[in-house]
Amino acid sequence: MLGDYEMNLKSNVRRVLVQFIDFGIVMFSSFVAFLALSRMINVDIGTVAFLTFSVLGSLITVISMRIFGVYNYIWKYVEPKEIIYCVISMACGWFIAGVLYVVLGYRINYPETHMIFTYAISAFMIVFSRIVYKTLYTSKKHRKTVEKTVATMIVGAGYAGHVIINEMQLPECEYDPVVMVDDDRDKLGRYIHGVKVEGVISDIPFLVEKYKIKKIIIAIPSCSGKERKRILEFCKQTDCDVNILPHVHKMVVGEGLLGQTKKINLEDLLGREPISFEQESIKRLIEGKVCMVTGGGGSIGSELSRQIASYNPELLVIVDIYENNAYEIQQELIRKYGDELNLQVRIASVRDYDKLDSLFSEFKPQLVFHAAAHKHVPLMEDSPAEAIKNNIFGTYNAAVLAEKYDVEKFVLVSTDKAVNPTNVMGATKRCCEMIIEYMKQKTTANTEYVAVRFGNVLGSNGSVVPLFEEQIKNGGPVTVTHPDIIRYFMTIPEATSLILQAASFARGGEIFVLDMGEPVKILSLAENVIRMNGKRPYEDIKIEFTGLRPGEKLFEELLMSEEGLTKTTNNKIFIGTQTEVDVEKFNSQLDILRECAMKNDGDESVRALEQIVTTFKRNTLKQPVTK
Repeated sequence: MLGDYEMNLKSNVRRVLVQFIDFGIVMFSSFVAFLALSRMINVDIGTVAFLTFSVLGSLITVISMRIFGVYNYIWKYVEPKEIIYCVISMACGWFIAGVLYVVLGYRINYPETHMIFTYAISAFMIVFSRIVYKTLYTSKKHRKTVEKTVATMIVGAGYAGHVIINEMQLPECEYDPVVMVDDDRDKLGRYIHGVKVEGVISDIPFLVEKYKIKKIIIAIPSCSGKERKRILEFCKQTDCDVNILPHVHKMVVGEGLLGQTKKINLEDLLGREPISFEQESIKRLIEGKVCMVTGGGGSIGSELSRQIASYNPELLVIVDIYENNAYEIQQELIRKYGDELNLQVRIASVRDYDKLDSLFSEFKPQLVFHAAAHKHVPLMEDSPAEAIKNNIFGTYNAAVLAEKYDVEKFVLVSTDKAVNPTNVMGATKRCCEMIIEYMKQKTTANTEYVAVRFGNVLGSNGSVVPLFEEQIKNGGPVTVTHPDIIRYFMTIPEATSLILQAASFARGGEIFVLDMGEPVKILSLAENVIRMNGKRPYEDIKIEFTGLRPGEKLFEELLMSEEGLTKTTNNKIFIGTQTEVDVEKFNSQLDILRECAMKNDGDESVRALEQIVTTFKRNTLKQPVTK
């Protein structure tokens, strides 16, 4: 407490001292103005009148500056806005002083020109003193920290670049802005706060070498995903640490920009715009509804639970067979929402029809998001019967119960591996999509069934990124199946928002497909993950090619040949029309498949699956690396 009192006392004394200095500056300016005018025109001013006007004007000017809050500014961080307020406050002070002078009845020859001169001189001197103070303070501190500074390049000579350089020049900042680059050639050769725009984006590697740059900051928050990826390609040719400003819509208003820069991540390297979603339609879908998420502890399921919770459901029911994941998302939501969220978590398998029936009966869900599935391709190749039991008949159980309990919408989480599948996991998910169409055709209930299909999800359980991270942590090598293998990628929040948006669009029987931009080479992804961990590919961390695994394709697809695309109101989401199924035949085929799977006969199960999913061409051979 005593320390706070002493600090406040010191601050107040400093402010009073500055006010006395400003008072003296205005008095001095009045005298200088008088001397200047006396040489230009014949001025007859009495001593009393001169002192009265000077003291009155100086006093009122200081009071006006106090009212405008000028003495609350930290002038070592002075900005143009503060200078403008200072000048305006002084103008107001002198105007009031002039009015009071007339009101007090002084009738002697005192030209108005003197008041204008005094204001101009005093405003210049006060503003100049602030700027000199800031310059001296910054220079003094900067000299003290110069040995700790990091030579930095700024990419982007726009407003964000200007703000970041300004922040870097503060004494407490370790970064030393050395050079800027920008593709706007009109800016080449020009300076921002003393830092020269010396090249374009493609000059990054050369300028890094020339100026021994250690850090690059990309300060173009409005640039497109494609342009951002291009910039990062040039940055990757250096050994610099790279930070980047987030997209404009993700920036925090009112906070400094330098503090909002972040390490580059895989999302920045996707080369496409972040996908936006119409929040209001999702809110209308979920708010006040009972929502059930199967597989709610998994990567997609847990993010579904997070986003659903944010839209104020009447009740959120999380169902998962793995208690650890279910517990983690339960505790996370409790910490965030407390009693504001009505949350129930149940441990159950979607294979268990009776248990699932009891949950539907207890909670009466209005919306069901079915994310429960086995999805590891190589593991399902070795355990096809388990994939069939869990993926196909788990989906069938949930879909049938949705009809029984008059669920409004049933949303299946599918995958691009369902298109012309070459592995068991993809074939089971294609069969699940067929169940959606089957339920739409056979049911007389009001339930709207829909499937959502997307590519690989960055950072999800089973994705390549966590594997790469673990391999890098262990010193390598990083393993890639084939140098030419490519995949479509999206982020977990994007995938989840797509599911919710699709549910709001659903009218029954659709397959929703996301425009995922350009596919990504897994080899490039591996190289980028290595660089993001501060290592050099092929030097610090080796990359080995292991050959395609059984059931794995070089290229994934999002649509089958018989599916067409229909636009939605979101230009990134399309509807692929489902192919109708023969209801009786499909029923019979499912019975045969169930019998094979329950006997745990893997080979017979796969053959039965091939009869249902006619596009399934299983690839059981390990593919060698071709180059």
